[in-house]
This record gives sequence, structure tokens and C-alpha cells, in this order.
Amino acid sequence: MSVSDRIRITGERVLSKNHGTLKSFSFAWRRADGAWQTLTRDVFDRGNAAAILPYNLARRTVVLVRQFRLPPYVNGHDDLLIEAAAGLLDEASPEERIRAEAEEETGYRLHDVHKVFEAFMSPGALTEKIHFFVAEYEPHMRIGNGGGLVDEGEDIEVLELGIDQALAMIADGRIADAKTIMLLQHAALNIFR
Repeated sequence: MSVSDRIRITGERVLSKNHGTLKSFSFAWRRADGAWQTLTRDVFDRGNAAAILPYNLARRTVVLVRQFRLPPYVNGHDDLLIEAAAGLLDEASPEERIRAEAEEETGYRLHDVHKVFEAFMSPGALTEKIHFFVAEYEPHMRIGNGGGLVDEGEDIEVLELGIDQALAMIADGRIADAKTIMLLQHAALNIFR
């Protein structure tokens, strides 16, 4: 039996269309025991995204960004968030979008981006799937300052960190972004072994 055989959408209502679409869904779900249960869930659709971790194997460094994020702040995180460069696909392919996003945010023009996995980040409330990439960088690949796009409200600081320092920042809480933790753990296990 597929998931489609176990669900009946009975209602859909748009709650908001600001920086994405928030909808409330009513549905019946057939439980494992065969009984039908009526439920309601709010789902936020802001599109899919891509994230990248530029790394330099010889120097054992990675490039991350630091910026203000309102949702972590209102949840008690009183600091700028350190993250992997990332952005919404906006109807581009994941590879196209992540190259452009890396250049906008970090100033690096990356050549050989390599997709390592994709994942749903908060499947209980978000439709968003993130495509995760890594790419080697060299200092000469930095063609600009980065910093993001002012008209999108971005005010981004570029960080070049040693991989060991970045991993320690996960342990002490200075890096608290899930996509960044996932990419750093991937790098520790598969790149900087």
C-alpha cells in the first residue's frame, strides 16, 4: 500500500503568502491498524534550496558565512548564525543556483561542484528539500567580497575556518545550523579523513 492509498486530503486553506505559502491541510490518514484518523497540519512551502561547503584540502579550511536570521533570534539565539552558503532554487537547477549563491554570498567562483546528498530539513512543517554540495576552492577563485544581495536584506560576513575549528564550533554551540552541521560532518568523514 502506498502513501497515496493511505491519505485523503479533505481541506486546504491558504493562511499566508509572504516569503512562501503557508497552508492548513485537513486530511484523513489510514493508520497501520487500518483505522482512519482525521488530522490538521499547517505546511509552509517556500521552495527547495541548495547549500554548499567550499573546502581547501591542502590548507584544511572551509568557507562559511555569518548573518542575522530572525527565526533563530525569536527562538532565543542572540547571535548571528554561522552557516554554509545556501539559497532557494528559484526555478534554477540545484547546480546553477548553488554556483550563483556561492558567488553572491562568499565571493568565490566555484568550478567543480559535487552533489553529496539531499534531505528534507523539517518534514513535519516544511516542504523544503535541500540539495547539498561541496566544492574545492583556491584563494585565486575569490573574485569578489561576497556579502549577499542588499535588496534581499542580506548582510553577510565571509569566514574562512580550519576544519578542526569549525567542528569544535559545533560542539560548543557556535555553529547551530543543521545544514552546516551536516556538511561539516560529511567533510570530516569523507574529505578531511
